[in-house]
Amino acid sequence: MLTATTLKDLPLGFRLTEDQQLIKETVRELAQAEFAPRAAEVDRNHRFPRENWDLLAQSDLCGLPFPEEYGGAGMDHVSYSTVVEELGSACATTSVLYSAHVSLCATPIYIFGTEEQKKRFLPPMCQGKKLGAFALSEPDSGSDSAAAKCMAIRKGDQFILNGSKNWITNGVEADYYLVIAQTDQALKHKGLVALIVEKGSPGFTFGKLEDKLGIKGSSTCQINFEDTPVPVANMLGGESDGFKVSMVTLDGGRIGIASQAVGIAQGAWDHAFKYSKERVAFNKTINQFQAIQFMFAEMQTEIDAARLLTYNACVAQDRGDKFTKLAAQAKLFASEVAMRSTVKCVQIFGGYGFVTDYPVERYMRDAKITEIYEGTSEIQRLVIAQNVLKGL
Repeated sequence: MLTATTLKDLPLGFRLTEDQQLIKETVRELAQAEFAPRAAEVDRNHRFPRENWDLLAQSDLCGLPFPEEYGGAGMDHVSYSTVVEELGSACATTSVLYSAHVSLCATPIYIFGTEEQKKRFLPPMCQGKKLGAFALSEPDSGSDSAAAKCMAIRKGDQFILNGSKNWITNGVEADYYLVIAQTDQALKHKGLVALIVEKGSPGFTFGKLEDKLGIKGSSTCQINFEDTPVPVANMLGGESDGFKVSMVTLDGGRIGIASQAVGIAQGAWDHAFKYSKERVAFNKTINQFQAIQFMFAEMQTEIDAARLLTYNACVAQDRGDKFTKLAAQAKLFASEVAMRSTVKCVQIFGGYGFVTDYPVERYMRDAKITEIYEGTSEIQRLVIAQNVLKGL
């Protein structure tokens, strides 16, 4: 039985606060006015939209969930989720470059960094003067992070880094890279270390930009290290904490990707709904056909459910509760909803959905990656199952 005491402890989800709603609406206006009109060009030219990042910085959004003492806005993760969603609805590239910066680089610095590290790295990141990236995957290791071969050998007050990292979002554009490297192959996950590597470090070079199916402007590339010195002062936690840092980072990153997936799905839905009111077939608009109506009903139900799962994980994160399972559930469901919904939206557009003159084919291409990065759907099922079996 619910009481007044338990009611206040229920997850938020079903209703945003006034501040959260204001942020959502403000970002929606910005994204639809500035980012959506150039999303197709960004996709077509594989161009990193630096001007979008600059606008996010000018809007004080780059450090949204971090305390004001480090240059942030001191907001909660539900607010952060609404920002990522609205960006995803307009431009998936902008959504992921923002999410990777906040969730995958700035957040682990805030959680695991010393006070000196926080004061050194977070203010320029929160102000948008520095862009962050996360480097975990390698050419021969993705889901199995313990199989990392990128080596970090300590020599005095430095680590010497050698090896490569793959699929780096914000690739050549970032300034700070959170790199997970191996100190001793025999130790596997217990030998991983987390290092903040700065662009311009000796021996730090970039591979080719990847020609991707979607999110084409996100500057995804391989990064390479050859005897790259990294100060021990740039290590997050201890020498054996890299695995813990990466797993905690991915928990937060999965909320970001779930939010992006919700935005992609909702954005495609909005375009298809508008089109359905204009397209005439058999002397009536196609939104009058029950087959089309049922598509919209199914899509919106799933999108709303995905959004609530995502908010639920955000609330747990803000409370300081364990949210590994909740983040995995949100990411799994939202990413698969994004894929199902965008496919339906292409179908609603018919032949026009298959050409680049209309945006829904881009939404469908962008949706696919949400089932892959920050842990594939198969990994999410594994995480959820393990937590269920543990009674978590």
